[in-house]
Amino acid sequence: MTCNLVIFDCDGVLVDTEAAANRHLVAELTQVGYPVSLEECRRRFVGRALWSIQQEIEAEAQIRFPPDWSEAVRTDLERVFDVVGVNPVPGAQAAVRALQDAGLPCCVASSGRMSKMRKTLGLTGLLPMLQDVLFSADMVANGKPAPDLFLYAAAAMGVLPRNAVVVEDSVPGAIAGSAAGMRVFGYVGDPETDAAGLDAHGAHLFDDMTDLPRLIADNAALPPD
Repeated sequence: MTCNLVIFDCDGVLVDTEAAANRHLVAELTQVGYPVSLEECRRRFVGRALWSIQQEIEAEAQIRFPPDWSEAVRTDLERVFDVVGVNPVPGAQAAVRALQDAGLPCCVASSGRMSKMRKTLGLTGLLPMLQDVLFSADMVANGKPAPDLFLYAAAAMGVLPRNAVVVEDSVPGAIAGSAAGMRVFGYVGDPETDAAGLDAHGAHLFDDMTDLPRLIADNAALPPD
């Protein structure tokens, strides 16, 4: 496998936002009449776009969400990040810098909207490294676990899918990466991450982001699973 591009997910991979984002989502879903635990929220919804979560719940529970619910939740969440702050995932800056210094292009493909990516990457100091190569699920017809976003990002970067790798922390992201024909590296540094789910969908698990450049180099000569 020739690696010509590293596609990073954003939340939970580059920026440490999963805990705050899921607590916020639990509160918002409870408010519309769909109470869910934090554990179930993370298991079912991490890595997915809010509009796809809304569609699933509306079909499952016959709940009518307020107009523009997903947009309102996304806007409120950005305000939450302003209040509580955001930290980078440990080692993320070093990993991106090492890959770029080695001449390996990087980009970000997230289920979040563009303004949230710019917000969280900006608060963590990562935005100057990646600001021109951000891709949102809003740019494609189908979000993760469909492969559309990763295929779109690879095409925009001028790289064949088989020559790209994906760095993910969610099962929908791993499914999307595999469906796109890309090798998937599953970051499990957060103990709440579904490591078993990532492994079951073919992700190569690792728990130290600073190891990523070496892992990509070590796997570059291996055929896809």
